[in-house]
Amino acid sequence: MASLVIYLAVGITFYWIIKFMIYEEVESRLVVEKRDFETYVRANDTWSNNSYFVENKIEVQPVFGRFKNETVFTDTLISNRYEESPDPFRQLTFYTLIGGSPYRVAIRKSMIQSYKLIEAISAAMIAFLGLLLVSTFLFHRSLSGKLWQPFYDSLARIKDFDWTKNKPLETVRSEITEFNELGDVMEKMASKMQHDYRSLREFTENASHEIQTPLALINARVEQFIQSKDLGESHTYWIEEIYHAARRMSRLNQGLLLLAKIENQQFTEQENVDLSALVLNKLKDFEDIIQHKEIKVCIDEQGSFRKIMSPALGEILVTNLINNAIRHNYTGGELRISTNKDHIEVSNTGAALKSDPERLFERFKKESTGAESLGLGLAIVKQICDSCELHISYQYQEPMHVIKVAK
Repeated sequence: MASLVIYLAVGITFYWIIKFMIYEEVESRLVVEKRDFETYVRANDTWSNNSYFVENKIEVQPVFGRFKNETVFTDTLISNRYEESPDPFRQLTFYTLIGGSPYRVAIRKSMIQSYKLIEAISAAMIAFLGLLLVSTFLFHRSLSGKLWQPFYDSLARIKDFDWTKNKPLETVRSEITEFNELGDVMEKMASKMQHDYRSLREFTENASHEIQTPLALINARVEQFIQSKDLGESHTYWIEEIYHAARRMSRLNQGLLLLAKIENQQFTEQENVDLSALVLNKLKDFEDIIQHKEIKVCIDEQGSFRKIMSPALGEILVTNLINNAIRHNYTGGELRISTNKDHIEVSNTGAALKSDPERLFERFKKESTGAESLGLGLAIVKQICDSCELHISYQYQEPMHVIKVAK
């Protein structure tokens, strides 16, 4: 585009320069003929139209009254004697005395050949500049393609690079120093990312194993104490408190480790998961608590909501949604599930939120004050949706709380 603008400006400038030079040459000839005319008049003190044998070349007319003695160049059109079309002329007009009387003299020169010359030069210039522009464009496009090919090859490898695997990133080597330096930096960054990922994955796996083991042992021993008949009432109370705290710590540990695994993309297995069918199947696992709380379940199934994702994450997603809808529901309340090919909606009756709805999906943000509530359920759902490119939203349509998961 820059070249096109430059070429256009150069072409216009070149056209006006050529036109100026041609006009200057024609006008210089007219000035010479003016001098010849004045010399002839001074020598003969008269003028005869037969002196020059060129049609319309010189026109002499007497002037009556006052006139402004000046020399002027103008363009004019004169009818062709052989054709009915006007021809362009350049005209020099001046005033002189012939036989003691003032006359207006117009000397003309045809511009037909000059215009044809201008048109020929302009056409040749346009063709030349157009050919030059196209040739330059094709040349630079071919050259740029070859120069930038190593960069685009390395970019494609970077896009396909998976830091969760042990395969290192290898960029394309080229003769361009800057591309090689960029490739070296990217390879070092990728190596550091893989190292950090492996370290974090090992930490989460070790933490999951090492923390869960003593917690399970504490729970087992506490259960034995609770079942013992030799404990007093006060001892039983404190042991139950320890038992609930240990269970809460165990669940909290599992939730945080699950969030870390989701963030680190450790769920690499991908399948076409039917979330609609998964929701309906999971409802069967909650039948007892649904009957206990006397919750009315309404299902509106209009299609299958499918998504390429980890089956384990899909199961965690729907489990947390249903568990949240039941946990925060009234006794005798209502649970609605709506599914189609574009979204899943899980709605439940319940008290209006006291906090900001926009913070509902934050970690440890909870409405319930019960000891069993950790405030991680919807945070895990939000993290799964983000990692699987799903959109989650919340709306309160009194008296229903509506959570919608869509593509």
